[in-house]
Amino acid sequence: MASVSDTPRPATQGFTKRQGVMALVILGLVLTLAQWFGLLPAFLHRLPEALVPPMQNWLDAIFNFIKDDLNLIGLTRFLTEGLQWLLDATSNLLFGKRRWPMLGPIPWMSIAAVAGIIGYYLGGWKLAVLGAGTFVWTALIGQWKIAMETMSVLVVAAPVAFIIGLLLGIWAWKSRTVELTLQPILSILQTIPFFTYLLPAVIFFKVGPTAGAVATIIYAIPPMILMTTLGLKKVPPEVVEAGKMSGCSRWQMLRYVYIPSARTEILVGVNQVIMLCLAMVVLTAFIGMPGLGAKLLAMMGSFKLGRSLEIGITIVLLAIMLDRLTKAWVAKQPEHFARGTNWFVQHKYLVMSVVAFVGFIIVAQFWDFAGEVGRRQHFSQGKALDDFVKNTLLQDPTLKWVTNGLRVFMNNYVLIPFRNFLLSIPTPAFVAFIVALAWHMAGPRQALVALAFFSWVVLSGWWDRSVITIYYVLSSTVVAALIAVPLAVWGAGPPAQKIDFSKGVNVSMVTGIVSLVFRRSVIAFASFIVAGVLRYILWSLGLFGEEPNPVVYAIVYWAIFAAAFWVFWKFTGQMMRDVFLLLAADSAQTFPSFVYLLPAIMLFSITPIAVLFAIMIFAMVPLLRYTIEGLRNVPGEMTESADMSGATRSQKLWSVQFPLALPTMAVGFNQALMFAFFMTMIAAYIGTVDLGQELQRTLAGTDMGKNILLGLNVAFMALTFDMVIMKWADTKKKQLGL
Repeated sequence: MASVSDTPRPATQGFTKRQGVMALVILGLVLTLAQWFGLLPAFLHRLPEALVPPMQNWLDAIFNFIKDDLNLIGLTRFLTEGLQWLLDATSNLLFGKRRWPMLGPIPWMSIAAVAGIIGYYLGGWKLAVLGAGTFVWTALIGQWKIAMETMSVLVVAAPVAFIIGLLLGIWAWKSRTVELTLQPILSILQTIPFFTYLLPAVIFFKVGPTAGAVATIIYAIPPMILMTTLGLKKVPPEVVEAGKMSGCSRWQMLRYVYIPSARTEILVGVNQVIMLCLAMVVLTAFIGMPGLGAKLLAMMGSFKLGRSLEIGITIVLLAIMLDRLTKAWVAKQPEHFARGTNWFVQHKYLVMSVVAFVGFIIVAQFWDFAGEVGRRQHFSQGKALDDFVKNTLLQDPTLKWVTNGLRVFMNNYVLIPFRNFLLSIPTPAFVAFIVALAWHMAGPRQALVALAFFSWVVLSGWWDRSVITIYYVLSSTVVAALIAVPLAVWGAGPPAQKIDFSKGVNVSMVTGIVSLVFRRSVIAFASFIVAGVLRYILWSLGLFGEEPNPVVYAIVYWAIFAAAFWVFWKFTGQMMRDVFLLLAADSAQTFPSFVYLLPAIMLFSITPIAVLFAIMIFAMVPLLRYTIEGLRNVPGEMTESADMSGATRSQKLWSVQFPLALPTMAVGFNQALMFAFFMTMIAAYIGTVDLGQELQRTLAGTDMGKNILLGLNVAFMALTFDMVIMKWADTKKKQLGL
């Protein structure tokens, strides 16, 4: 009897789920078709304004109560004095601001030397070259002062974010109530647009470095809390028991047992804090933060791609250097010395750093170049690259024909129709489709959360702008996937083989063609830039005279191009697979996000495809990384079984590798969506008509209620996609036994 009564339950539950999902889908279709045929009442198409609650006013009232009635602004202005004192000190030391302690600026050679020694201590000669070389590049390219303006905030914001995140992480580990309270707050903080951080920072801490430092600290805290809590939870029980048996007090257990055991996770959190601080400190240029971000915005405003690229490279080098050094710190184990070892031997790298630091300070007193690289001494070629891009690259008829064709086709036949289609869907139908998708992929709990989140968006009164934001995110992510997935398949696949056209169209032929085009175009683009800059330098040296002969000028250009192409091919041809793709992905992720807007505008003007182009490049990064990782981690016995059964490469890919890699690829797709939401806010800089544009407008005033309302709209939409996709990926992994 038990077996008979238990049998129908799964079927009944499954039928109920399918029935509910289908009912929501049918409801959405009926409402949409009724709207298209003009049969739907207006109040069912969009929520009438009379029914929209004044949520913006409520949030304004709450904010003003906290700010004025509770006098939080008085407390923050008091804290501002201490933070400003720290920022003044670092500013004076790094770029010579006339503030206390009146000791700066530190010579660039001293900082470069210490970075090289630290790099050697953590990872050998490669990291030494990266550490010292980054600062040497920054100085010689003429960007030392603006880079140090950025670093002066970073060296304050990162330690403060680390300390606050560590303490909150320990508290969350100690108290389950605190952990449950922090979880939704951290989820929102990690998905809320960066514009939402900036306005309260300006209101409470004034425009400038102080507000930028506060926004940066808040932005960087969440991963430190999460990684600290995770690391402390993973401490082995036997280690804890050993500490208790040795008679440690609660403080000694934390100091000498838990934190050392969680060292790896905590240092990973430090790495994330530093990277997020660097990303945010650049973006705070929108609220008056000087430094690399402000200079980059100024260069973009005058369409100077070459100088923007140089600043972008500096930011990338700083990010990669800090990332590699902190990762090496995570991997490096503490050194132990025999009892009685000389102090100088135990701390030889510290001694070397102090000697080099002081030595170059002394050298700088007698040699000005060691202290500061002047305008006439630097080697910046930004102007040359600007001239090349404007007068040569963008004037190329083939490039114009391709970009014009893409612009017309994508704008008129893909992007604008897709946007209009999404906007034509009635609000309740759109919500029904989202809830049905969440229920089908994740379950009833996620469907209810999705309903709550999108109900907030509906009631906010900004539905159309929210739909346009989703349109940008979805269209750019889909296009990014169409490009990134074939590239990742090629990158994770076996060594390149000659393309065989005799077997017709198949996966091998398509990935081979993509591989060929990708490799050639990357190397050709780099060679174009090198040839243009070098030719300009030769002309500026007077090699061609005042009026160069056009034929000679062209011959020299193509000769340099051919030489550069050969050199790039010679030295990178062996790493054009997954290594190159992951290197390109890391570089693209660390590049300042709004740099992508400039080539997008130059190539496609201010149109929907320009926005899509900028977002797409940023969203491709996680798709490449996670697709390669997923295909790499397919169990070898599964691929061997497919080979033994006589499966072709295409059959093995579609029937074995993709199904097993799909959960990991789904994580990449989810990350791509999160990146796209972030980049869509950046794209507001070039005139989008979504939530990002409205958020950017709030920075010009004190409309805090609107700022928070729109920020929560973006956060709730992003959290819905994140929740559904991650739940589906986890379920799929369990089903596959991964």
